[in-house]
Amino acid sequence: MPLRPLLTALLALTAGSAQAADCPPLLKREVLRLQDEKPQNLCQYAGKVVVIVNTASFCGFTGQYKGLEALHTKYKDRGLVVLGFPSNDFSQEPGDNKAIAEFCENTYGVKFPMFVKARVAESAGAQRHPLYTDLKQISGEAPRWNFHKYVVARDGKTVHSFGSMTAPDSSTFVGTVEKLLDAK
Repeated sequence: MPLRPLLTALLALTAGSAQAADCPPLLKREVLRLQDEKPQNLCQYAGKVVVIVNTASFCGFTGQYKGLEALHTKYKDRGLVVLGFPSNDFSQEPGDNKAIAEFCENTYGVKFPMFVKARVAESAGAQRHPLYTDLKQISGEAPRWNFHKYVVARDGKTVHSFGSMTAPDSSTFVGTVEKLLDAK
């Protein structure tokens, strides 16, 4: 094998190992993308400020999709990503993944990453998504309703929890996001 392709392959392998080593335990997991159910490794968001939110299409808070998309668009170049996890735990997301994806895109123009339906409530017990089990353990709070938001710092260890009543454009929420984006 010529030297250049060998070095390129070795560098790619080393970079992948470094990324895996730098990935905090909270993000070391694969989830299925909503649109096509293809596996996505959350380590791709390591080093970013991550907003994780459980969503629903038929909820009084569904309009928060608009604010979440605006937040994602405004701050993505500074290192923010919003991750949406639809859930029917509160009986307001009955559709399948395809219907949810179409609703989010067609109704609210959602472009931030969305993943397949997940169990998020504490009442889900062993069926609760492991990410939400970890978020509850770190923050001390589990979602009590749709559009509960967690803001995860770049270190992947610091987690702030915001209930459904806190809108994505509220000064408290945006202030927390900005503070974490400014911390390097």
